[in-house]
Amino acid sequence: MPMQPWFPDAKLGIFVHYGIYAVDGVPESWSFYLGQIPHERYMKQLDGFTASRYDPGAWADLFVRAGAGYAVLTARHHDGVALWDTAQGELNVVRHTPAGRDLIAPYADALRERGLKVGLYYSHSDWNHPDYASVLHPDPREEQVRTNRFSAPPDGVEDPEAWARFLAYRDAQVGELVARFRPDLLWFDGEWERTEEQWRMRELAERILAGNPETVLNARMLSHGDYATPEQGVPLVAPDGPWELCLTVNDSWGHQPQDTNHKSVRQLVRYFTETIAMGGNLLLDIGPREDGTIPAEQVARLEGLGAWIGRHSDAVRGTVAGLPAGHHYGPSTVSADRRTLYLVCFDVPRESVAVRGLRTPVRRVSVLGTGAALRHRVIGGLHEVPGVLWIDAPEAGDVDEEATVLAVELDGELELYRGTGRD
Repeated sequence: MPMQPWFPDAKLGIFVHYGIYAVDGVPESWSFYLGQIPHERYMKQLDGFTASRYDPGAWADLFVRAGAGYAVLTARHHDGVALWDTAQGELNVVRHTPAGRDLIAPYADALRERGLKVGLYYSHSDWNHPDYASVLHPDPREEQVRTNRFSAPPDGVEDPEAWARFLAYRDAQVGELVARFRPDLLWFDGEWERTEEQWRMRELAERILAGNPETVLNARMLSHGDYATPEQGVPLVAPDGPWELCLTVNDSWGHQPQDTNHKSVRQLVRYFTETIAMGGNLLLDIGPREDGTIPAEQVARLEGLGAWIGRHSDAVRGTVAGLPAGHHYGPSTVSADRRTLYLVCFDVPRESVAVRGLRTPVRRVSVLGTGAALRHRVIGGLHEVPGVLWIDAPEAGDVDEEATVLAVELDGELELYRGTGRD
């Protein structure tokens, strides 16, 4: 299936890691898998998960203010605890936590009421399922996959029948998500613990698309994914095709109150613009408390990023990847008709801003957000090699606190020189 057009147009999504791990503020699933805390203590968090102030409408309003086009909620992490009343097993927040209710349906309804696309995270792996640790990856990327008791069979003895039961459980849960909540996007994880053949990815993808042919699948469906998912760092070279950078606001996916290393709004603007300038989306992660409230520090970051996007929406909405590296010292985007170039300047421009290799004549340059016109001229150039476009630096009152954007209106479609110059 071709990529759904809403995905590359969205630019920003909000990732929400919400689960019982927020009770004690420990790493989601990994804390017991890696032995940081006993498994019994981790599961004891079921007793403290209340969702007592869970307000998906307030979440969705915040996501709109952030400028997001979609959100992705952890329906089930590697710990196997489902946020809905699944018919597959007993491990879910409806039956075994004080929350006592489905948390996914109101989330999906709230997003759709506000025009946002609905994403759900689901882990292929389930470190609590009795049939999961039943087969081995023949060549895992990490040795612990073959040795950890939560992912590997005892003494390395495989049990194909148990594995078949596990796949039936996984397929049924994914089927529930597709049938009941009709997600626009399914964000899978945990794929590294088995091979594509062991996961039966092709069959799973076929089941999902039979239920909803327009479902977008991430790369952790392996060869059946629709887009790449780099994590926690902007790639130096954009992946082929559609892609999305998932990034935490602080250093943690879920709620960990001791983690106060929150990225500044200016840093988030930088991550965001560098990502969309390379043709990707930013999936920015937050971690609500167990009661469902989002920490004020994370709210402030989302609202700050959204305010910047609002001031510079022309450089974000309806644009595509901008100039290749070397033409401008900073990210850039281009309008869909390729007649307006948007230059992002993180630092206060001094004297002038330069653009190299621009063949298309420039009609006008202005500061996005204030409309201030800037003088510009081309200096130099020889034969097929264009001169350098020099743009006068904006006045102090036109400089944005996080990042200033210059709109370069072209007399025709963007055309670049990419050669080595005259010999």
